[in-house]
Amino acid sequence: MLAENKIDTILAIDDDPDILKVLKANLELHKFHVITANSWTEGQNLLSRQTPDIILLDLMLPDGDGVEICRKIRKRYPALPIIMLTAKDKISDKVIGLESGADDYVVKPFETLELIARIKACLRRAKPITQERVSIGNISIDYKKRVVTVKGKEIILTPKEYDILCLLVSNKGSVLSREEIRNHLWKETKIYAWSRVIDVHIQHLRQKIEKNPSEPEYIITVSGVGYKFKE
Repeated sequence: MLAENKIDTILAIDDDPDILKVLKANLELHKFHVITANSWTEGQNLLSRQTPDIILLDLMLPDGDGVEICRKIRKRYPALPIIMLTAKDKISDKVIGLESGADDYVVKPFETLELIARIKACLRRAKPITQERVSIGNISIDYKKRVVTVKGKEIILTPKEYDILCLLVSNKGSVLSREEIRNHLWKETKIYAWSRVIDVHIQHLRQKIEKNPSEPEYIITVSGVGYKFKE
């Protein structure tokens, strides 16, 4: 989806025309190509014609709930980065947004430079990695294709779930604290309740790769510390 020296395309979906106007102007100043939609219906039409590199999605749209819309986008475009934009700043709202498949969550009003840093972070994580395939037990990761299989069957991970899995696998046998996971994968972001956010992603990842998520074979919880990928 991303190519070297390519201008990244951002699809911004928000029902506030003033926000869209400011977003478009500021992001284009930073060399992004920006297409905008003021409703989910319009956003769907744009998606059917062009797949962007990242989506900025308002949580509250006139023709759909942002959480459900995020789930729909994630189901159809599993590797497409999504950043939620919302006026809600409660921890529960952030967790719900991330649980729906969003890669990040930005509360309005936000600083343009912070948003741009988060966009760039998401885009970097979405870039393919040219490495060899690795297999541990029933799990196989093709880094070049960003494909994960369990018992030979491909599973669909969100970009964040994929990044967490790769981080744990690359440090297999070693315990990574939640702080270390945060520092590796959310360097530019400043949201609260990191432990809960990371735990949610781990929970979803276990549901996809573990035979019994309540008694994980691969991603092990180390009480009071963090997680490790069992050798």
